[in-house]
Amino acid sequence: MDQHVIEAELASAGDLLDSTPIAHLAYTGTDGTPRVVPVGFWWTGHQFVVSTADTAPKVAALSTNPDVALTIDTGGRPDDARALSVRGRADVRIVDGVVEEFLAAARKTMDTEAAAQFERSCRQMYDRMARIAITPRWARYYDFGAGRMPVFLQELAERSGR
Repeated sequence: MDQHVIEAELASAGDLLDSTPIAHLAYTGTDGTPRVVPVGFWWTGHQFVVSTADTAPKVAALSTNPDVALTIDTGGRPDDARALSVRGRADVRIVDGVVEEFLAAARKTMDTEAAAQFERSCRQMYDRMARIAITPRWARYYDFGAGRMPVFLQELAERSGR
């Protein structure tokens, strides 16, 4: 996918990226089978950053096979459903202490006092963390209520007169 198209799709999803704290990360486990796990994320404007313990199974798996997919979605009804689908490669780095984007992502859902307590707990718990930076190579944003849907659904809707 052309970089300009990726950037346009991601820009269209700005509100979703700012307001949604959880994504679903798909990757291939070390045994070769697919995995999908919920993860907190931080969008830097160029990469999605996911953080975890350096001993988490996904760290070993992504170090071997860095190809991933990420979905961020919201809405419980068709008229307010929005989703961003991303494909890319993960770059895993082990860092001392807590990954700063991990704390920034947590702050999306916490007031100041809760965020401070969370940070203290994390700094006690993690001597090291894995910082997983996902660079998008493909992205598509859907806003079903606004009629921005996958091409195959748009074609079905047009054929059915909707």
